[in-house]
Amino acid sequence: MEKLIYLLWGDGTAASGDALRSRLLDDVAPRLCAGGVRALTVNVHDSDAAPAPSPAPPPDGEAPHMAEVSVWLDCYEQRQMVDVALDGLGTASAGYLVVESLYDDYGTTPHAPVRSWADGERSPGVLTVALIHRPESLGYHEWIRRWHGTQSPVSAELQPRTRYVRNEVVRALTERAPEIHGIVEEGWPSTGHVVDPLLFFTATSKEELNEHVSRMVDSVSACLDLTRLRSATMSEYLVRTLGTAGL
Repeated sequence: MEKLIYLLWGDGTAASGDALRSRLLDDVAPRLCAGGVRALTVNVHDSDAAPAPSPAPPPDGEAPHMAEVSVWLDCYEQRQMVDVALDGLGTASAGYLVVESLYDDYGTTPHAPVRSWADGERSPGVLTVALIHRPESLGYHEWIRRWHGTQSPVSAELQPRTRYVRNEVVRALTERAPEIHGIVEEGWPSTGHVVDPLLFFTATSKEELNEHVSRMVDSVSACLDLTRLRSATMSEYLVRTLGTAGL
């Protein structure tokens, strides 16, 4: 089984996100489920996520990524129906083959209980979906060591994550797909946790906040090209999870 991620870009407005969410959930998702995808997740920057601005927005003039569609197939070469369904939306998109690491799931951290909602319902809280790049000066194996071995534990210690999914990009699957090395999904208890720095870094004072931010910046700078970092807040819909729908 293989995981594919499709990113969709747009104007970044909540209204556009709401319209995109409706088309993804009401049209695209049923088509993909009927077509036999093993699992499906839809994340989109809509009005529910918009109160939390992006921690790392794109520069002026660059469109933000507004949605992430993840599908699990027996083989990536079976993706034609996915390509056709998403192409029909008429928005800029790109597909990638990825390797997923589910570092934390709902119920494995102190910040969220075990998942109790059904497939297709909006997950509580909000996601940040980050597009990351390996610094040119850093070799692949050292990049993985720092990202997985240092950054993941540091951020788990300092931040109130409810879920953390690392996706290492193996290769692009669609023409003219932008170069991306990793796609990271992080869940937070509420939009307020993303807006308030004290909550975002689990700090109880300005002094502790400065300490936590300093540690985070040092860790992130050691493994990511921050000039290329892009992040967007999104609502999460676990439309079909592995082991459901008779699969």
